[in-house]
Amino acid sequence: MFGRLPERVWFAPGRVNLIGEHTDYNDGFVLPFALPHRAVGAAAPATGGRSRVRSVQEPGGAVEFSAASVVPGQVPGWAAYVAGTCWAFREAGYPVGEVELELDSDVPVGAGLSSSAAVECAVGVALAGLAGIDVDPTTLARIARRAENEFVGAPTGGMDQMASMHGRAGRLVFLDTRDDTVELVPFDLPAHGLELLVVDTRAPHAHASGEYGARRADCEAAAAAALRDAGPDDLPRIADERIRRRARHIVTENDRVVETVRLLTGGADPRAIGPLLDASHASMRDDFEITVPHVDVAVEAARAGGATGARMTGGGFGGCVIALVEADAAAAVAASVREAYAQRGWTEPVVFTGTPSDGAGRLA
Repeated sequence: MFGRLPERVWFAPGRVNLIGEHTDYNDGFVLPFALPHRAVGAAAPATGGRSRVRSVQEPGGAVEFSAASVVPGQVPGWAAYVAGTCWAFREAGYPVGEVELELDSDVPVGAGLSSSAAVECAVGVALAGLAGIDVDPTTLARIARRAENEFVGAPTGGMDQMASMHGRAGRLVFLDTRDDTVELVPFDLPAHGLELLVVDTRAPHAHASGEYGARRADCEAAAAAALRDAGPDDLPRIADERIRRRARHIVTENDRVVETVRLLTGGADPRAIGPLLDASHASMRDDFEITVPHVDVAVEAARAGGATGARMTGGGFGGCVIALVEADAAAAVAASVREAYAQRGWTEPVVFTGTPSDGAGRLA
């Protein structure tokens, strides 16, 4: 693309959230892991006075902007994630030179697997590498989140970027979003004869859309209940029934995350978390109201096919479902979901095994 070899190649992964949905922007707990699916950035200092970036997935050639002066609103579309990271990196007080960057990614777009966070974090580690500076993973995750929130305009929490930066093979990332502390939790399903299936329902969602923002606004309306510290006994004081249900999801979801971590760190059989996954989905469906028919059908079909537990994962209104399954029953569970979709005339879902993998770094 740019007529020369890159200086280095950097990467950052997408993520799947095992449990803990919409709790991240409520100072709560989440439990994601990094996927082997990655955004990869080949980069070098720019030879001219402006940055040029290109995505293999996007037609139309390179997009140009000035990393030294770009501000929100100047770069639209996919390149906003790149320009926004340059802007947030600069705003954090780090040196940002003009860059030539080519991106490639196999993180599914619109599936709730944090394809945008993967791009932001890949760009972040590339900028740090090109500048020859060490920036700790949590700081880079915060820079990437600021790019998403303030430059792109998506009102997401910080889970996606933290999972992309802190992920490790065979580990879950237990994140306390109040202070961004991280604990790595063992998650060796093959040792127990298990797999975690990820079902891309092919029902795309958009975090910048009104429904995601509306749920966040509902949580802000319930903030007087101090959702992170509230318990079920505190909920009756929320007069509005809809806001109370939203708050109940956050309160009970935090409890489910903590219980999942307790079981896994205590050496319990991972099958024990199946009911927690099921309860999480019911809460998202009934109290938070963020599921859609494609998602609910996938969950029901996975359970009918033999899954130990299943739930929607991600921001909702589409995206992916995860299912904890016996390894020797994985094919049957996947077939059950595909058959349920075929009966309804829906596009066949994409099913793969979710494997905890390493977080962002230098590839070459």
